[in-house]
Amino acid sequence: MEKRGPVLHIVVVGFHHKKGCQVEFSYPPLKHGEGYDSHSLPEEWKYLPFLALPDGAHNYQEDTIFFHLPPRCGDRTTVYGVSCYRQIEAKALKVRQADITRETVQKSVCVLSQLPLYGLLQAKLQLITHAYFEEKDFSQISILKELYDHMNSSLGSTLLEGSQVYLGLSPRDLVLHFRHKVLILFKLILLEKKVLFYISPVNRLVGALMTVLSLFPGMIEHGLTDCSQYRPRVSLSEDAGSQENTPQLDDSVSVSAAAISHRNLGMGEEGRKMAGKHSVKGQKANMPFPQSEMTCNGSQSSNGTVQHLKVPSRASPASSESDWETLDPSILEDLKGGECENTASEQAESLPSKGLSSESFPITVQPQANTGHSVLVPGLVSGLEEDQYGMPLAIFTKGYLCLPYMALQQHHLLSDVAVRGFVAGATNILFRQQKHLSDAIVEIEDAHVQIHDPELRKILNPTTADLRFADYLVKHVTENRDDVFLDGTGWEGGDEWIRAQFSAYLHALLAAVLQPDNEKTLSDFGTAFVAAWKNTHNFRIWNSNKHPALAEINSSHPFQGQYSVSDVKLRLSHSVQNSERGKKIGNVMVSTSRSVVQTGKAVGQSVGGALTSAKSAMSSWISTFTQSTQSLGD
Repeated sequence: MEKRGPVLHIVVVGFHHKKGCQVEFSYPPLKHGEGYDSHSLPEEWKYLPFLALPDGAHNYQEDTIFFHLPPRCGDRTTVYGVSCYRQIEAKALKVRQADITRETVQKSVCVLSQLPLYGLLQAKLQLITHAYFEEKDFSQISILKELYDHMNSSLGSTLLEGSQVYLGLSPRDLVLHFRHKVLILFKLILLEKKVLFYISPVNRLVGALMTVLSLFPGMIEHGLTDCSQYRPRVSLSEDAGSQENTPQLDDSVSVSAAAISHRNLGMGEEGRKMAGKHSVKGQKANMPFPQSEMTCNGSQSSNGTVQHLKVPSRASPASSESDWETLDPSILEDLKGGECENTASEQAESLPSKGLSSESFPITVQPQANTGHSVLVPGLVSGLEEDQYGMPLAIFTKGYLCLPYMALQQHHLLSDVAVRGFVAGATNILFRQQKHLSDAIVEIEDAHVQIHDPELRKILNPTTADLRFADYLVKHVTENRDDVFLDGTGWEGGDEWIRAQFSAYLHALLAAVLQPDNEKTLSDFGTAFVAAWKNTHNFRIWNSNKHPALAEINSSHPFQGQYSVSDVKLRLSHSVQNSERGKKIGNVMVSTSRSVVQTGKAVGQSVGGALTSAKSAMSSWISTFTQSTQSLGD
């Protein structure tokens, strides 16, 4: 079917009292040859009904959901979904179908788009969803067809260059709520950890998660094209049949770890090793990849032969993943040596044809003139559209998923061997209870970031310079809270300003990494953090290119400087808010306040008991703090 624009489909999902969530209407039809009212779904999108009409939706009159779908066969990139949910009393309907047996009718109108214009799609979709429900006759679908035509005529890729891509995403509100913890979230994702966001309803969930991602330069616009490369769970019968028909190779793989299907679960160690040797040929229909990525990972060259990357024989000492899952540095050297020359034919044509070696063929991103608009070029290794600094970082690639909302039916992805990590959102408490499946749980309601591993907590412990940076953000946001910056349109303390600060922070970190004898500079960002980051896939991809434009960036932390008394106060404040003893002190203070308010007669006794508890907690905490202050300050 010919694609007319960025919007692929308009879909209506309803809740059937016997069949559960199902597609009731799609325009154009989701499957070629099917009718508009077909319930049939493409295998890659089998979770669509559960994403568009979320778990627990009956508790809310309306909600908005952002979600990501894998690309279908022949397509190249993530499909971005925006869904508007509403429910209406059945007795209010003008036309009531026979299968409506409950007191309320629950439906979602959904847009599937090739462009990540979440807020803009939401604004348009909310109006149409309201009008669709106001008809009180869900057979009136002409308005949905008109929506499809209107969106495809009015939306284009040029919108990604402006501020409309950030519509509805407010870093200002994020900083007001999470305060200095925003920087911890930022670093967690840089380290490609398994991060789960949790809250209800879904609109609060996806809003917070996507706002965190908007702090990464270029991430929303161009960094999510490979963020949903997963396969739905398949039946055992399909599993056995697909393995029998899959050709095997001896020593090489032609796909990344993200291409290993979910059938590897439960196969055992030997089974996984065999699965790692499968060619992509027999699975091409089920595992589409962007063309640039396929070329790098074992695709056809200009003479029709297939180039394969060797699987490293050794295991990574730093993690349980194989080196080829996180892109071994030796593979990057091979790529720089010319094995991936077909991914960028234009650049290759401008290179000398003789005497080509890894030393004479660095992958270089040339600086661009400052015209007010960033010039993007296809990343030679990442496959993403990158600017002259290598932004966006290739975080959401090679099996690192971004799932703003995750249905319960997708729970198996958290333990899928093909998934390196994820930034995912959930409203079902079952996700939060299974802490062993994630590295960190972000409870949005309480602005609490729960990091399970003590070593990871130590790595993410903010340095003095980081605390100054976070305090700088918080002060500018809170001081301007009640003036013109409240709507997020101002500059200093506004949404764009906050994104600019994180962009400057990341650019400074990248510039610092490139400097020789940079131990002191990197210590301001966190020596342990930088060491961990250098082992990530996104750093290896970024470091495989040369970015001369970074030479113009100041290669020091934006808030470097001598330790002072104000830093001690910052450290104390941070420790009180995050340590268990600090929380006990806060609880004691709350308990004391309540006692005073409740009765004047019991003030002496209640306050006395509370103060005794406070003194005990404080003395224990202070003794620990004084022992660690010196090391933290250093």
